[in-house]
Amino acid sequence: MDTERYDANEIQILEGLEAVRKRPSMYIGSTSSKGLHHLVYEVVDNSIDEAMAGICTEINITLNEDGSCTVKDNGRGIPADIQSQVGKPAVEVVMTILHAGGKFGGGGYKVSGGLHGVGVSVVNALSEWLVVKVHWEGNAYKQNYEKGKPITKLVKIGPVEDHGTMVTFKPDKEIFEDVNFDYNVLATRMRELAFLNNGLRITLEDKRNEKKETFQYDGGIKSFVEYLNRSANVLYKDPIYIYDKKDDAEVEVALQYNDSYNETIFSFANNIDTQEGGTHLTGFKNAITKVINDYARKYEILKDADKNLQGGDVREGLTAVLSVKLTDPQFEGQTKTKLGNSDIRSFVENAVYEKLEAFFEENPSVSKTILDKAMTASRAREAARKARELTRRKGALDSMQLPGKLSDCQEKDPALCELFLVEGDSAGGSAKSGRDRKIQAILPLRGKILNVEKARLDKVLSSDMIKAMITAIGAGIGEDFDINKARYHKIVCMTDADVDGSHIRTLILTFFYRYMPELIKEGYIYIAQPPLYRVLKGKFMKYVYSDQELTKILDEIGHEAEIQRYKGLGEMDAEQLWDTTLNPETRTMLKVNMEDAVAANDIFTVLMGQNVEKRREFIQENAHLVKNLDV
Repeated sequence: MDTERYDANEIQILEGLEAVRKRPSMYIGSTSSKGLHHLVYEVVDNSIDEAMAGICTEINITLNEDGSCTVKDNGRGIPADIQSQVGKPAVEVVMTILHAGGKFGGGGYKVSGGLHGVGVSVVNALSEWLVVKVHWEGNAYKQNYEKGKPITKLVKIGPVEDHGTMVTFKPDKEIFEDVNFDYNVLATRMRELAFLNNGLRITLEDKRNEKKETFQYDGGIKSFVEYLNRSANVLYKDPIYIYDKKDDAEVEVALQYNDSYNETIFSFANNIDTQEGGTHLTGFKNAITKVINDYARKYEILKDADKNLQGGDVREGLTAVLSVKLTDPQFEGQTKTKLGNSDIRSFVENAVYEKLEAFFEENPSVSKTILDKAMTASRAREAARKARELTRRKGALDSMQLPGKLSDCQEKDPALCELFLVEGDSAGGSAKSGRDRKIQAILPLRGKILNVEKARLDKVLSSDMIKAMITAIGAGIGEDFDINKARYHKIVCMTDADVDGSHIRTLILTFFYRYMPELIKEGYIYIAQPPLYRVLKGKFMKYVYSDQELTKILDEIGHEAEIQRYKGLGEMDAEQLWDTTLNPETRTMLKVNMEDAVAANDIFTVLMGQNVEKRREFIQENAHLVKNLDV
């Protein structure tokens, strides 16, 4: 036994921002790309709070050439006078002390997104350096920090006529896996914020490659729904808009149906994207289901003997944005992905029911279109239920009777198991021979799977390849889906590096995104990265994964090397496939994530949906980004 004494001296107290640097993921979710961009959102949220208070009209975000980011607004400016509790300027207090801000007592902000008060101080703690400048009550002030600690006092620079705050920070490469900001990720969020705040002007500029966009939408969330539906065939022209206010709470909803079979609902609370929904979303869903059923009963579209339409029926083809603003939101954790306020549920439910009921009465043609869509969805759902029951009786969805082509692994712990969805029987044969049988299962897929973007669930369940995937994974589908029953925690799309392979991969990912999104959210879905070439010269041998890498290697070893181009996985033998694509020690895989749900939904709708013109436009706009094109 270790005799070294364990006493009070062993208990560490991390003061101030030391705790943030020690455990950054507790405050920003992760130190990956997601956490890096969260820093920008935390600073911007403060400016948005000023906009919601009716003061700020303009926010400018600049990605600088040195890797830093600047966020500037024309709000009131962080106060520069002395905060009496600690005897320091309020600017320094906000920048260095957790839970310090004007958002707790209700005096500084009635509605706010950054409610924990840790935002900008956490950004400071996780930055290599940070500079804050404030224009407050007629004077300019400046202070510099390094790793959260002030290295200068707050300096008064001189008189100014404008007001606002400017924060420039450089993320600390000791903290983050990657410190390069992604312009497109930030653009999506800034566009979102502009939609959610009528008339607010947000400019994003990237000085690294001279990109610049300005986002400003006077139509608010109606414009947001029109943007989301721009690639879809809508069932009526203008989105339905609902607004209501009670005490200190507000709700806004915009909704519009299209001819797809999917629902797309984005919910926000105080501009925070509540990706996991919450009470406000529950209230909205309850209201729309009830109002449509009541309308259908009133006008005898549903007869006495008919069952009520279900939530999934009335939301088929629905695109909606729900935004609530309230003074004391209860979020789950600092990353704020789910709203928990119980009173907001009844407020949203009552408001949406009342306003939507009135709209239905005043617009019978639109109401009939929506009802027809829901009734058709109900019949298809019943057909899908019968298809599920039939396949279940036949054992097709019974995990005890796995698909015949599946070569399963020996391990029974799903957390250790990997399922490779392999394009073609030839590659499937090599993968079966080359795999680690203990933990790796192989399911060959012949040809292209059904495009689920253009099919309802009953047709999806009639596809043999999709049934094989559902059965192999073991978690069910639709109403029966249970992620706890998933037999593998790594599901890998392994397709050829050519046009057909890319199409098959997109079809598979579309299926997961539409029918098993929980697998993506939990990080179970991956894309294999097989090599494009094998380079040989004497005893030198290397697998190469891009044309750029090939050029670099040939420059180093000489262009007379032997180059083997892999047009398909089937051209590799079992040993080569193991070395390059299956071996956990040497392979490269991409994890599929849902960080950007708006963009993902848009891309799947454009690429796999009904609107050919929008697909053509997308291809023309993005053709220059294509790499490794096989022609």
